[in-house]
Parts: sequence; structure tokens; C-alpha cells
Amino acid sequence: MKKSIPPVLFAAFFVLAAIVMPAPAEAQTQPFPDLSTQGTMNIPTPPAPVIPFIDLAVRNPATGQEVAFSLQILLLLTVLSLAPSFIILMTSFLRISIVLDFIKRALSLQQAPPNQVLMGIALFMTAFIMWPTLETIYNNALQPMAAGNISVEEAYREAEAPLRIFMYSQMRTRPENIRLFMSMRGLDRPETLADVPTYVLIPAFILNELTVAFKIGVLLFIPFIIIDMVVASALMSMGMIMLPPVMISMPFKLLLFILVDGWGLLTDQLVRSFV
Repeated sequence: MKKSIPPVLFAAFFVLAAIVMPAPAEAQTQPFPDLSTQGTMNIPTPPAPVIPFIDLAVRNPATGQEVAFSLQILLLLTVLSLAPSFIILMTSFLRISIVLDFIKRALSLQQAPPNQVLMGIALFMTAFIMWPTLETIYNNALQPMAAGNISVEEAYREAEAPLRIFMYSQMRTRPENIRLFMSMRGLDRPETLADVPTYVLIPAFILNELTVAFKIGVLLFIPFIIIDMVVASALMSMGMIMLPPVMISMPFKLLLFILVDGWGLLTDQLVRSFV
């Protein structure tokens, strides 16, 4: 006896056939309803990038003025490449950076604060101390030269004078370094600042800054060395020989430095040392 197929299966078969079978041709050609967007497969081409053209022409100079201008440009590029050395050696940056390194070593600190932070502090303190000198250089040298009122040589002389005055003011009470370099160069004893050449004044200023910075560093080390000696003696008396004294003394150094407002005192005395 054969089993009959249920009517439900017949109904499901006709529904699937209606879905799978394609629609009639007239139904496929019906337009899209209104307010509908027509699709496209065309990809728009982006515009070509615009690259500027730079033309550097190299030719022989026609006049002596063009030769002089080329030499001035070369001299300016040389000065710009040596600008970091000028900032370090001819300003207050040298003394401040050495003192900050001394205080970091006196506190027995290894990584905090990082050297980049200390150099940043020294840079902004240098800008604060040197601001009157830099303002004078801008007003007397850079601004008139940009306006075309003075030549490059006159601008150099105007910019050199404030820096010479600043460097000499730091050695006014200690002119030994100036006499040292003058004697090594075979020059006569100067009577005024105008008698001291710039190539003598700069190395004398560098030696003076190194001497002053090391003196400040020694004075900073004294209280922290006392703490190290006290902690080392206490550990020796307790028989704790294998324990490094630096690990115990460093928190006491930091506590002392914070209680006396060390950063404020250090900054105040550094600025006053240049006045």
C-alpha cells in the first residue's frame, strides 16, 4: 500500500518554486519606483595630485655683490649649524645645566627626573635670564637688518655687544681668566672691555662658568654627604654591612630636599648668581 504525500509538502513545494523561478520578462522591465536611486558600477577617478616644481639654478656670479651675497649665505648657514654650541657656551645654560646635574647626583637619583627634563628646565631658565640681552639684540640688530636700515656687518656688531657685556659682567669680580688668555695670546693687559677680543672673552667666560658651577655643586653636595655618613655609620653599628647605604639614605635626602623647598631655593640662587 502506497503512502500518499501530505498536502503540506505540496504547498511548500509551490512556494519554493515561486521564489526560485525568475520573474517574467515584462516584470523585469518595469522601471524603478519614484524617488529611487539608480545604481552604477562606474568608480570615479580621483584627481591627480599637485606637486610643486622647485627650480634651483646654479650659475656663475655676474658681479662682486653676488659673490659677497653668496658668502654671506654660506656664513649664515654655518652660524645656524653652530647655534646650539653658541647657546650652550655663550649664555647661562652652561652653569645651570651643570648645577642641575650635580643636584641629581647629590640626591642619588638615577632615572628621575630624566636628563631631557633637566635640559628643558635649563633651557627655559636660560631664556628667562637672557631675555633682556636677547631683546636688546632683536631691537638693535635683527629688526633694523630686516628693515634694511643696517648691513649684515653692522648687525653682527650690534648683536655682539650685548653678549660681550653679559659675559664680561659674570667675570667682573674674577678677571683672572681674561688675564690668563690675554697672556697666552701675547696681548697687553686690557684697560677696558673694548681691549678684550671676542675670541679671548669667550673661552675665559667658559672657564669662569665651569668654576662657578663646580663651586655651587660642592656646596650642594655637603648636606647630602652628611646624611650618607650618618646612615652608613648607623648601618655599620647595627651590623647591616651588606645593605647598601644609598637605598636607606635616598628617602631621607628627598625628604630634606622637599622640606626646605629645594627647587625653589636652587632656582632663586641660580638666577641671583647672574644678577
